[in-house]
This record gives sequence, structure tokens and C-alpha cells, in this order.
Amino acid sequence: MHIETVGAGPELVLIHGWAMHGGIFAPLTPLLAERFRVHVVDLPGHGFSRGDESVCDLATWAARVLDATPPAIWVGWSLGGLVALQAALTRPSQVHGLVETAASPRFVNVDGWTHGVDLAVFTQFALGLRQNYREAIERFLALETLGSANAQAELRELKALVFARSEPDIEILEHGLDVLETADLRIRLAQLAMPSLWIAGRRDRLVPPAAMRWASAQSMQSGFVEIASGHAPFLSHAREVADAIFDFAARLPAP
Repeated sequence: MHIETVGAGPELVLIHGWAMHGGIFAPLTPLLAERFRVHVVDLPGHGFSRGDESVCDLATWAARVLDATPPAIWVGWSLGGLVALQAALTRPSQVHGLVETAASPRFVNVDGWTHGVDLAVFTQFALGLRQNYREAIERFLALETLGSANAQAELRELKALVFARSEPDIEILEHGLDVLETADLRIRLAQLAMPSLWIAGRRDRLVPPAAMRWASAQSMQSGFVEIASGHAPFLSHAREVADAIFDFAARLPAP
């Protein structure tokens, strides 16, 4: 599993979303590295970790990253937010603070939960991956930028970055969709033992701000920040995201 470490200071782990890799954080990483020692993860099967054949599930991914990184603040985006949340629940002594960026404890709508994506959307992606995976990925990227004030520019940037570290493995992508479809950590949010920050994109069409506002209200030690962006706020508003993380970290108790 590939992990790039940059910067100096308190430890911070940064985890990407579905079909991506750590390079997606290019606008954000150097800002965080001004104050943190940042561990930028390529999850197993993604990016430079493409040859890693670990089992693809939240528990395994969280354990792998926990074993490979020191105690730290964890920042997860989208699918990476689920991995970070799983890690915080599994080994709270190693996660000093949790930052969820455009991430939800439940991505797909079910009875009683309408803050996610319709199941039909995931079914279409799963079918499309085998037929034309590049086209399926680009459709997902278009959803990620939908609603953004700079949607076309962000879409071009995402398309350029997604294949920058080799082509993703189709089976890994399918397993990732399974995780997004089935994972449900809503009931466990009250068990979080560390402070958390939930950074939402105001125009996010995949993870609406309402989902993150609800999630932040489930913990006694949480905060909520809304940024005028789509699903990838670190692309269009990297400084705002970094400043929110800096402010959050400054208020954390000493480990």
C-alpha cells in the first residue's frame, strides 16, 4: 500500500474517494503540509497501490491504514470518509480527531433516510463498469462536480487526475460501489470518542449538506462547516478547507 508523507508537525492521514487516489488532493496537500506531517494514502487497489490485493471492505481498509500510520488526525473524503469513520470507531486511541469531507455515514437512500443517492444510480454504475469503465467513471465524476460554480473546470481537473496513477482495477471499483451502497454507520456515530468536523459542499449533489449536518448532530464533540462548493471542496476551495482543518486541530486536546 502506497503512502506518501510530506510536511512536518502533528500527524495527519488523508484518504481519497471512490475510483481516485491520493493525488486528487494536489491543491490541498501542500497547504496541510505547512502545519502537519501529512500521510497521503492510496487505498489498496487504487493509484500506486494498484497491485495490493487486500480484501476490499471498510474494516480491512481501515485496519491496513491504521497499521501503516502513526496516531493522527484523520481526514477522509467521500468513500475515504467512511474508511476514516470506520477507523475512528475501530481504534479510537489512534484517531485524535476526525474530519469528514463531503462524506456521509450512509450514501444510499433507504426507508427513513433521504439524504443520499438513489440506489438506481449505483446500479447503473455497476452495470456500466464492465461495459465501458472509463465512461462510467466519467459519469460519476460529472455527478461529483454537478452544482459547482466551476463545474467544467473541476470536471477537467478530476478527469486529468483520476488516471494519473495508472488505470483503476475494475473489480476494486465494483467492490468500492458495494461499500458505498451497503455501508451504514449512522447508528454508531454516537460512539465516536474523539472530536469530529464535518465539512459539507453547499452544492453537493452526492452528499447533501443536510446529511452532514445531521451526522454532526449525533456526536457531542462535533462541528459543521459548509463551503460554497460541490462534492470536491478541496479542488475549488482548498484554502477554506485547509483553514477549517487548522481551526479544528487547534482546538483538539493534546494527545
